[in-house]
Amino acid sequence: MTDKNFTSAYLKLSGRELKEKIRLAGEILKSCTLCPRRCRADRTAGETGFCRTGDRPVVSSWSPHFGEESPLVGCHGSGTIFFTNCNLGCLFCQNWTISHHGEGREISFEALADIMLALQDQGCHNINLVTPTHQVPMILRSLEIATGRGLKVPIVYNCGGYEALETLRILDGVIDIYMPDFKYAALGPAEEYSKARDYPSAAKAAIREMHRQVGDLVMDRNGIALRGLLVRHLVLPGGLAGTEEVARFIADEISPDTYTNIMAQYYPCYKARKHPPLDRRITEREYREAVRAAREAGLKRLD
Repeated sequence: MTDKNFTSAYLKLSGRELKEKIRLAGEILKSCTLCPRRCRADRTAGETGFCRTGDRPVVSSWSPHFGEESPLVGCHGSGTIFFTNCNLGCLFCQNWTISHHGEGREISFEALADIMLALQDQGCHNINLVTPTHQVPMILRSLEIATGRGLKVPIVYNCGGYEALETLRILDGVIDIYMPDFKYAALGPAEEYSKARDYPSAAKAAIREMHRQVGDLVMDRNGIALRGLLVRHLVLPGGLAGTEEVARFIADEISPDTYTNIMAQYYPCYKARKHPPLDRRITEREYREAVRAAREAGLKRLD
């Protein structure tokens, strides 16, 4: 359900424009550079890279979700689709059975389209694509099918922030709401805890491009998100995430009106207990200091 005067971005594309985006994304799969890892695997020929995924949709679960940010949830929930596997290697991932252990199953493009439509039919305010980066070509093919059958709610790109500009530019005009994580400000923690040394520079470039495409978050009169950028930042123990630098970047180089969620829900998962200080939850003081840093940086819209 969405504002009657609002039209989702992908519905403004011509059939030819969407087909061209599908073609471009499909070509990348032959020597995969969908994300900054640039594995160069031919995923159309059975090869897989870091994400361990081929060229068909692989999905873990889907449902109306009421635990997301309030502009996404509204009254009827955010229509989340959890995609299996990931292009990051976070050793503290809270969804590690999906991202690391491959929980889920391969489905057809038509089945993925059916899921999108079923979530819309249940009244969800949006289709929330969780960990979509490595499955962008499959999502685009399914979106074309779903659009032809009446999909109209906004699309949320809910990602880890480790994105390739080439892929994001293909998504320009498709995605209504970008919701990236900004996990780390420094190279060391990014490499040690997520196996992505270039994460800080990649995330900064990606968030700049996302904001260029969709701007600051816009909501309807009921507070439901329609279009724009929403950034998540998970506070880690011991200041490992570099919250002050993250907040300054968002405020100074993106927009002080960026809707930002400074998240307190870190808890030790997967392999985190073997890597102090990730073996503990954050303290109340650490969270208060993170929020203070965000406010002092000039961010005005904190979730």
